[in-house]
Amino acid sequence: MAGHNTLSFLASAAPFASFADADRAAKPQHDSSGKDASAGAATAVIAMVTGGNRGIGLEICKQLASNGVTVVLTARDEKRGAKAVSALGLSNVVFHELEVNNEGITGTTWSVGDPEIFRQKLAGMDLMERIETINKHITEPYEEAEKCLRTNYNGIKAVAKALLPLLQSSSHRRIVNMSSDYGLLRFFSRDELKEELNNIDSLSEQRVDELSELFLKDFKDGQLEARGWPKEGGFIAYKASKALANAYSRILAKEHPSLCINCVHPGYVETDMNFQVGHLTVEEGARGALMMAMAPKGGVTGAFLDLTEVAPFV
Repeated sequence: MAGHNTLSFLASAAPFASFADADRAAKPQHDSSGKDASAGAATAVIAMVTGGNRGIGLEICKQLASNGVTVVLTARDEKRGAKAVSALGLSNVVFHELEVNNEGITGTTWSVGDPEIFRQKLAGMDLMERIETINKHITEPYEEAEKCLRTNYNGIKAVAKALLPLLQSSSHRRIVNMSSDYGLLRFFSRDELKEELNNIDSLSEQRVDELSELFLKDFKDGQLEARGWPKEGGFIAYKASKALANAYSRILAKEHPSLCINCVHPGYVETDMNFQVGHLTVEEGARGALMMAMAPKGGVTGAFLDLTEVAPFV
């Protein structure tokens, strides 16, 4: 289990990064001779990071800003976002409030008693024992599954569509969607659905939208296994939502070949979402997203990175 976050960065959230150039001013500035004073001046690179107030998102903001990028740190809570900006103490990081409903990230509810005692219990286990123990303490009601889809799928779509016009006029065009190895198609139980989601040449955004709604209907009707959705190992809505988000990212990459649009699995990182018992630090978890965000022109697009290595979506 990994990548439990909602990162989107304009360069990714969130949980998804995308870069845009920004001129020194909205209109050309002219000196006293009437010449364009901004001609030849370097444009700034601006990155927007959703879910940037903590965890991997905060680390990405820190690393981007340290590399001279102007960062728009976004979060749904104004006080927490402003506090994160203040804690970074970097003049090229600003805050903007953005609601992507990240309460529904995993599609689960937890019953663990004292969180600190539960964390200490998990800390003494190996990875598989942790996953098995966590799965025993979660339930997956329909309401949480719906929140999960709206965040992990609809949320990244909304942010991407809002930013695409800016990116089209940029010279540094990057979108990095934070994904998870739980979104790999190996978790789906029927080959027909796996093949449909993996056939990007024929898959459309409209069809992915339809599949998103079909998942929720099948979840409510108890038809997940019959349709071929993930059915074992817990976090069913999370797995489906990340797989759909991966498919959308690939479609977007196909439709916009001048942009570099990729998905990144950060690994099992020490964050609040897994009680700080991951085996990677936030610095390590941020590497893949930063690598894609800062890559030179002409880099890979429509790909899935497992940490920092390109890997299959299946």
